[in-house]
Amino acid sequence: MNEKKSNIGQQPIRDARTLGIPKMLILGLQHMFAMFGATVLVPILVQSYGLPLSIQTTLFFAGIGTLFFHVCTKMKVPAFLGSSFAFLGGFAAMGAMDQGIYATMEASEKLQYACGGIVVAGLLYVVLAAIIKAVGVHKVMHYLPPVVTGPIIILIGLNLAPSAVSNASTCWWLALVAMAIIVVANIWGKGMIKIIPILLGVVGSYIVALIAGMVDFSGLDIQGLFGGATPLLGVQPFVTNFSGSVAKFDISAILVMAPIAIASMMEHIGDMSAISATVGENFIEDPGLHRTLIGDGIATSLSALFGGPANTTYGENTGVLVLSRVHDPKVIRLAAIYAVILSFSPAFAYLVNTIPAAIIGGVSFILYGMISAIGVRNVVENQVDFTNSRNLIIAAVILVCGLGFTGGLTFQVGGASITLTSLAIAAIAGIILNAILPGNDFHFGKSANSDASANLGQY
Repeated sequence: MNEKKSNIGQQPIRDARTLGIPKMLILGLQHMFAMFGATVLVPILVQSYGLPLSIQTTLFFAGIGTLFFHVCTKMKVPAFLGSSFAFLGGFAAMGAMDQGIYATMEASEKLQYACGGIVVAGLLYVVLAAIIKAVGVHKVMHYLPPVVTGPIIILIGLNLAPSAVSNASTCWWLALVAMAIIVVANIWGKGMIKIIPILLGVVGSYIVALIAGMVDFSGLDIQGLFGGATPLLGVQPFVTNFSGSVAKFDISAILVMAPIAIASMMEHIGDMSAISATVGENFIEDPGLHRTLIGDGIATSLSALFGGPANTTYGENTGVLVLSRVHDPKVIRLAAIYAVILSFSPAFAYLVNTIPAAIIGGVSFILYGMISAIGVRNVVENQVDFTNSRNLIIAAVILVCGLGFTGGLTFQVGGASITLTSLAIAAIAGIILNAILPGNDFHFGKSANSDASANLGQY
């Protein structure tokens, strides 16, 4: 008996039922909270852009999307799908759109069109999955090298930077408290503390704001479980207002949101590589990258169809797998069920919405910078050679397009007005240049450092 317990402590646990149901339930709760901070932060940030993205809807489709992903991947991959930060730039651009049909459009309708663009973005995952299944992952990734995807990811963070400064400027000292907690937890934290710095930053600074009297509860009205303006229990907005939550489609919105899928698909592939290395199984081969892409893509389209954000596999997921050494996908499915249950509480959603803008700004300072830093890491880890003129030109054009076209580019096609955001222009320019310029010697999956599990390849 003692020997068995010792082995369980040393070896990864692939069947959490051996620990007993109570511990298994607690592990699922831990996993949900590790994903929780980032998942809920996306609708909070989108609301700061003027678009009414629902926290309840976000949590519901994070849970449902995760469960669907597990079905698509034969219940083998221990991955959680949370809200994607890659699409924040698109939401910000949609919130600022004031041309053509968007000139006098209500924010709620703008959100519907933004979600329509995300539906198409999710379907691009399915297209890539079909191509990978047909020709193989190596041939496809040859045309999406890090010299293209890295600068695009960098631009996502840089384009969002003004929003972080704007929110933080409402109360700089509170923003600095949020930033300090995140830095301390991430740099000096141990165990689970190191895994959830964003959640700790939000909760810790919120407590400080409560003590300072900076949180407004004037709209909170709970009268029993289902009564009052903000009942403790209630269905998601897409259920109570179905027609107002269904995605709408317009070519301009599609061109704003869909190209972001290029960056998010690269994130997905990196996460699948990292999870495979952590668990010690090759999920790229079995159940196959095409299956994981289909699961992620359709989960994203389903979420957006009913007014939710894009989903994505989370890097935090890998951290929890390493920390807990519990590699059983059933634990992740428990976390997904918890997220669905929590989505049925309007009162909880209201409390999340009382978070002061300065806290959002402080968290965004770290978060948006980290998005850009991930793009830099993508370039560095894959050893992109910038002494090569070809690579230098591609990256230069992407960065100038992404930072220079601040108002996007609007043109007429027939009777329709089409607007391309700076990020869409940058993505299109990078992909075209990479395809037509000679000397593309990128090889997917070949890395000088075999320990860098999330590497996508090498030049």
